[in-house]
Amino acid sequence: MEFLTIAGANLTSPMVLCFALGVAAAMSRSELAIPEAAARFMSLYLLFAIGFKGGAEVARHGLGPDIALAVLAGIGLSVVLPVIAYLLMRMGTRLSGVDAAVAAHYGSISIVTFVAATQALEGAGLVYDGFMVAVAAAMEAPAIMMGLMLASRHLGKSERSSSELGREILLNGSIVILVGAFVIGWISGDSGFRTIAGFIDTPFKGVLCLFLLDMGLLAGRHMRASAGKLSPATLAVGIYMPLVGAAAALPLGLLIGLSPGSLALLLTLAASGSYIAAPAALRIALPQADPAIYLTLSLGLTFPFNLTLGVPLYIALAEVFA
Repeated sequence: MEFLTIAGANLTSPMVLCFALGVAAAMSRSELAIPEAAARFMSLYLLFAIGFKGGAEVARHGLGPDIALAVLAGIGLSVVLPVIAYLLMRMGTRLSGVDAAVAAHYGSISIVTFVAATQALEGAGLVYDGFMVAVAAAMEAPAIMMGLMLASRHLGKSERSSSELGREILLNGSIVILVGAFVIGWISGDSGFRTIAGFIDTPFKGVLCLFLLDMGLLAGRHMRASAGKLSPATLAVGIYMPLVGAAAALPLGLLIGLSPGSLALLLTLAASGSYIAAPAALRIALPQADPAIYLTLSLGLTFPFNLTLGVPLYIALAEVFA
């Protein structure tokens, strides 16, 4: 019953409805489009805002061992989940070893799904720890590196050194601004947050609505373009991998003693699939992989599943078990 209540509120939220509008517009071949520069700005704004608020929250409550444990749990999940996804894809689909390396998307995270989950938690009246932003940032790079390592088994000698690849991934724009904003918020603290609250707090939900409209347009285009090209077994990965990730994160979050709100966010992070950092890395380091596979799975299936049903499920699980 708790799940149905949260799901109902989530499905009728402006953010989810904006995403649905974008999907519907794309599927019906509407000319609606968000300028690329505007979409890029909104992405940077959301990353900066969530990072800054997380840093200010940590400054307000102080550092402790709980932060270290949560970050280590996130890194552990980001290493293990791509391996699980890779094995499931190899056993359950006809994907090649290289294309199965899209498993890098699972373990790496969707920061927009994370932001949507924070909004759902606020709507449900649940608090969460600001340091979960640091967990999100820590989960990007290990999963991508693991995916590339799995792919290298089928490619022979890599043209790029692991240190070069690692540097590229760690300096990815989304990671830099998220971590940088977190550090700025941590240093400036509560007084710094109050100084720019009118910029990073008040407009946040409105910008998120427009960004999710753009995400809906992108997801709809990819779903339309890949129609009939991917097997049902391959498409199923985009639905069951979020559940596998959440199931793996649940006992780990309980073991380290996360609060219900923070546990829900850890489940969300483990269940999400990256469609920004991971595709950018694979496009550079693994051009042999088919973008139609990894973008359809992460953006066309996993993202809308989490946005509509997944996040309410993870919140309900966190409330029940924590």
